[in-house]
Amino acid sequence: MQALLDAIATMPLPTDAQRVFHGRGGLFPGCEQWVLDAYPPVLVLTSFAPASDAELETIGAALQARWSQIAPAGQPLNWVFQHRGEALRIEGRSETRLMAGAVPDPHVVTEAGVRYRVHVLRGQNHGLFLDMAAGRRWVRDYAAARRADRYGLKVLNLFAYTCAFSVVALQAGAKQVVNVDMSHGAIGIGQQNHQLNGITSGATFLPHDIFSSWGKINRSGPYGLVIVDPPSYQKGSFVATKDYARLMRRLPDLLAPGGHALLCLNAPELGLAFLQDQMQELAPDLRFVERVANPPVFADVDPQRALKVLVYQAPELAAAA
Repeated sequence: MQALLDAIATMPLPTDAQRVFHGRGGLFPGCEQWVLDAYPPVLVLTSFAPASDAELETIGAALQARWSQIAPAGQPLNWVFQHRGEALRIEGRSETRLMAGAVPDPHVVTEAGVRYRVHVLRGQNHGLFLDMAAGRRWVRDYAAARRADRYGLKVLNLFAYTCAFSVVALQAGAKQVVNVDMSHGAIGIGQQNHQLNGITSGATFLPHDIFSSWGKINRSGPYGLVIVDPPSYQKGSFVATKDYARLMRRLPDLLAPGGHALLCLNAPELGLAFLQDQMQELAPDLRFVERVANPPVFADVDPQRALKVLVYQAPELAAAA
């Protein structure tokens, strides 16, 4: 646990939502169970194994000591603890409790100037996946580079969750984003995220099962950018090992000539080859461009285990003879 305590002792005052300590990456032996995130003004400590009261008291004391050094006068320490042990994870559950202070309601955080609604006291997913920060930056830069395209950039955001990709794309100049997610609640928060950032047009929200909505999705295409960011395993919804291939087969028809696809996968047990080999087989005309680097704080002892964000490009239109 010492590496976590050391990270707390040197932690700067968080202003943006960000990861502070990533024990899950395996680079800090003995700390593999611990993760510390900042969703200002709240810190969220997550343990992926049972944690004793003594351990939590030690960490709480370290947080309070550091907070007294870096926080503005009168600003209390707010922190939340979440337990995601193996048994709970298999059941899709977690145990969350407020350890000190309070959590704002509504709770709005920022990342690179963009505002997002989050919820740290319920569920395993808090409304903004911090490991995808570089992916959001890639989408923002891509949209900005194509804002002057003749017909404007049209984006398909599959498994949109709370629509963070949509917000950054539209802010950067995309003409239209079609957001698809079967969770009405997540799509509702996504609509709020657009409103929080003053975005009043350009976004379409489809709270549908993607696999039964291809007609609607195809009618809005083709797309200059298709974002595929599914859960790795969600019973009754999506299982990467059998369902990702169904998405890959659709990409050539969804993409405009020269368009790009951003394929995301957060499954430690599945390496790069899982995506690359299937893409070679199922969408061979799409060219691999790059793997988007994860934020440095998410470094992993094995890069194959870490979040994978791969960019592919569709062929350009053949020049007229």
